[in-house]
Amino acid sequence: MSTLSILADNIRFLRLKQVPNLSQEKIAEKLLISRDSYAKYETAKYTPPLDVLLAISRFYHISTDLLLTVDLRKYKLEEMLTLPDNRILLPIKTDAMGENQIEIIPYKASMGYLIGHSDPGYIDNLQTMSMPFLHNGKYRAFPVEGDSMPPYKDGNYIIGQYVETLSDLKIGKTYVFITREGITYKRLEDQSSAKVKVSADNKFYESYEIAKENILEIWEFRCSISTEELEISSGDLDNETIIKMFNEIKSELSKLKS
Repeated sequence: MSTLSILADNIRFLRLKQVPNLSQEKIAEKLLISRDSYAKYETAKYTPPLDVLLAISRFYHISTDLLLTVDLRKYKLEEMLTLPDNRILLPIKTDAMGENQIEIIPYKASMGYLIGHSDPGYIDNLQTMSMPFLHNGKYRAFPVEGDSMPPYKDGNYIIGQYVETLSDLKIGKTYVFITREGITYKRLEDQSSAKVKVSADNKFYESYEIAKENILEIWEFRCSISTEELEISSGDLDNETIIKMFNEIKSELSKLKS
C-alpha cells in the first residue's frame, strides 16, 4: 500500500469519523483549498503540498507521521501514544482473552530495533506474548547482553513499560534506554536538564552520562524472563567481589604503612 493511498484512506476515514456533519466543501473551506482538490486527496489522485498536509494534520489533530504511515482504520485513536518528533508508538494490542500483547525484540537482531522502532510495519511484525499481571500501559520485551546488571545476563529478557516523559523517571530505578548507539539496561543515578547519569549494578563498570537528545525511548523495568536455568555458584569470584577484596587489601596496606 503506497503512502499516498494510506493518506487518502486516512483523511476520508477521519472526515467520516470525526466530523460526519461536515461536507468535503466545508472542510476544504477551513483548509483554504478548493473542494475539488480535497476530493482528489481523498481518492489519492493528487498529493497534497506540504503546507496543505500540515493544515490537514492540524485540522484532524493527527501527526503527519500517523497520517502517512499507519492505516488508522485498524486502530483506536484514543489508544495511540504519540512520541516526540512526530514519531509514533503503535497502540496497545490485546489477544482473544483481552490481555496486552507485548512485542518481543529479537535477541540476535536487537540493533535492527534502532532502525525499525518508529516503523509501524516493523513493530506490527514482531512476535508477541502476554503477561496477565501487566495492565494499564504499553510494554515491550528487550534482550539483555553482557554482565553489567547481575543477575541478568545473556539470554534474559527485561520487560519494560514505556515512559512517556522524562519527568516520570525515578532516581534509583532501572530502565531500558534506547539511544542512537544501541539498547542498554541500566540504573538511573541522576539527571540534569541535558543528560541522564546511569550506572551498572556490577561495580566493575563506571557510571556514565547519556545526552537526552540521543535518547529515542525509555522503558521502565516491570519484570524479567530467564531463558536459561540458574547455575549453582562454583565458587568463582565475580568482578564485584574481586574489587571489594582489592579495596580491603589496599586499606590494610595503608594501615601498615602508617
